Amino acid sequence: MFSRITGIGSFLPGQPVSNDDLARRGIETSDEWIVSRTGIHFRHLAENGETASDLGLQASRRALAAAGLEASDIDLIIVATSTPDFIFPSTACLLQSKLGNQGATAFDVQAVCSGFVYGLTIAEKFIASGSHRRALVVGAEVFSRILDWSDRGTCVLFGDGAGAVVLEASDDRPGILATALHADGAHHGILSVPGSVCGGKVTGDPFLRMDGQAVFKFAVRVLAEVADECCQAAGVAPSDIDWLIPHQANIRILEATARRMKVAMDKVIVTVDRHGNTSAASVPLALDEAVRDGRIRAGQKVMLEGVGGGFTWGAVLVEM
Repeated sequence: MFSRITGIGSFLPGQPVSNDDLARRGIETSDEWIVSRTGIHFRHLAENGETASDLGLQASRRALAAAGLEASDIDLIIVATSTPDFIFPSTACLLQSKLGNQGATAFDVQAVCSGFVYGLTIAEKFIASGSHRRALVVGAEVFSRILDWSDRGTCVLFGDGAGAVVLEASDDRPGILATALHADGAHHGILSVPGSVCGGKVTGDPFLRMDGQAVFKFAVRVLAEVADECCQAAGVAPSDIDWLIPHQANIRILEATARRMKVAMDKVIVTVDRHGNTSAASVPLALDEAVRDGRIRAGQKVMLEGVGGGFTWGAVLVEM
């Protein structure tokens, strides 16, 4: 049993927030400082009370419409998020309720910026087993809730958003050609939110903390390695990849990854300049944009990659 992506959707909350807008809000930064280091010009920020499941709902409805399906047709819902609505129930169950679906398997995946790639891989395994036929895989984040807005080294990098795909069983032709997932918890300290809730109070540090240089070096290495692993598993040469969609963290990481993989930048889908780093939402957001604007077409091979806190990383090679 194979799996094919049959519908894609995405959603960005509110209006774009520019680097100059952040400076006007009192953050010690400038457009030149942010762009020269990250390539980011804009990001979107959720309104107060707007949750990951709210963003995921809009993206999911668009993905279902693109697939020509109703919510009731879905028998598996996976939401990748590091910013869930509640401690529990899962954001997937809350999204299921908002969609009006009843009875589908529903759960969250917490792999930070690799979350969507993890979720897509898990869904493909469910379908391959024969237990499920139609999955909704969502990456939804409201990272603006866990940012220290006095730390200009991190707060300017992130944005909010959601992306979703419908993955359906296919009896004859594979859409997902290969997958690879990894993690190494020994590197947890270079990117984390080292806090929790205990007795109704926050313990530890509730904000995102990052060692930018360490993350850069680690991300570039493992993104190139896991893409090569995926290609070998599928029996595909890297030169046969039509499009590369890495996690949209920083333009420098994207450029360095492309160089290491010997992929021209005109084959790399880039949205970080307008979306910022949307964590688990970044890969499906970029995929949706490139499909809708006509760059990615049926029959093309697309490498999806994620790397995030944990540390986690992975790749999925898809034929559209």
